[in-house]
Amino acid sequence: MTINDVTKKLVRARAKFLCEYCHSSEEASAALFSIDHIMPQSLGGSDAPDNLALACQRCNGYRYNFTTGIDPNTGEIIPLFNPRQQKWHDHFIWSEDGLKIIGLTSTGRATCNSLDLNDERHNEGSIVKARRLWIKGGWHPPDEDLRKI
Repeated sequence: MTINDVTKKLVRARAKFLCEYCHSSEEASAALFSIDHIMPQSLGGSDAPDNLALACQRCNGYRYNFTTGIDPNTGEIIPLFNPRQQKWHDHFIWSEDGLKIIGLTSTGRATCNSLDLNDERHNEGSIVKARRLWIKGGWHPPDEDLRKI
């Protein structure tokens, strides 16, 4: 089934035009972000808005149809972050320089690992380079992610 335009607009607006996994800005991207099925259609997931999340092409590709990942600290298989049921700030925080996402919980660590949110599998990957440029432009991290200490 195809997701209708009204639902796509709702998902984008609800996410404030940020990837709901890595918090990259759709505005800073060369391509529109994907509408991700949190519970993949291949596993019985629906097109209902409560099963949809905005995802950059990178996160959507790494996520594929996976719903679990491995927490690198414990080796346990853990459900991946679900933006409809969990709050990003409960599971993730930005490194002090704003270049890397740090998983605070087993869910956060498993999601960082599975979606390779910091390009750990590459030397100074493209997402870290992009974040560095976004910081110089004053567009990153998103204002809502900056915690008051």
